[in-house]
Amino acid sequence: MTRTRRALAGTAVLATALLAAGCGTAAPAAPADAAPAVTVDERLHAALPEDVRDAGVLTMANDPSYPPASSFGPDGRTIVGFEPDLGAALGELLGVEVRFESASFDTLLDDLAADRFDLVMSAVTDTAEREQQADFVNYFRAGSSIVVARGNPLGIHDLSGLCGRSVAVEAGTVQVGLLQRAQAACALRIDVHELPTNDDALLELRTGRADAVLADYPPAVFVTTDPRTQNSYQLVSDTQYEPGLYGIAVAPDRTALRDVLTEALQRLVDDGVYQELLDRWEVGHGAVDAVTVNGALPTS
Repeated sequence: MTRTRRALAGTAVLATALLAAGCGTAAPAAPADAAPAVTVDERLHAALPEDVRDAGVLTMANDPSYPPASSFGPDGRTIVGFEPDLGAALGELLGVEVRFESASFDTLLDDLAADRFDLVMSAVTDTAEREQQADFVNYFRAGSSIVVARGNPLGIHDLSGLCGRSVAVEAGTVQVGLLQRAQAACALRIDVHELPTNDDALLELRTGRADAVLADYPPAVFVTTDPRTQNSYQLVSDTQYEPGLYGIAVAPDRTALRDVLTEALQRLVDDGVYQELLDRWEVGHGAVDAVTVNGALPTS
């Protein structure tokens, strides 16, 4: 069956880029060293669904507010990060273009179900609940970490320190559920601020409207160590709460595409390309040895 694909209008993408540029994180530049070379595998290309081979393009929905996974680059238009680099390597191996397009995180899986995109790759943690909507090809491991204002003026040291505090998170993320579970151990209510993007959540913290931000470990480390933002933010600790696996989301009825992606990604792992790409963005700590499908981990 031919599947429709609607590319985002250029003006909409630019508007999103300008909005993100005014929020909590600076636009990162891609690493200066060249990405590892990858050549087309004709067998894998032939295994792609016919509609993908005919189109020559796989559209990838992405929320570009999560560096170093994905964010708008210095030009305000190009999405850069280890996810776009990994997507590009997959495209080179499969002999198709992988095109990242900006979308709202909170509706990524709905957009996938509506055939607006072929795939979703946007630091989406694979969970049992999300597996009811899509299949996930797992490619990275990360947990949640706490970011506070530089100097940690409120003395927050762990999840229990968020009791009675205001915490900003990106809407639709696993951090929302983590805070709900943490609330059970609190005598005082956690005031959760759900924002459209992680940049918006960081802006809440920087402007004093939130006491902390809960985000995945890689973006938490990025914003607290990047010279352009480290004077505003501090990582509470290296603790990663409820670690899970990121997954490329694929519609459940596209098993052939899912299986080709799984094999192609495992090839990049086995050939060392995957690790090299992660190391370029200083996130090699989240590498997986084996690519799995629907590897949701239980929450505590």
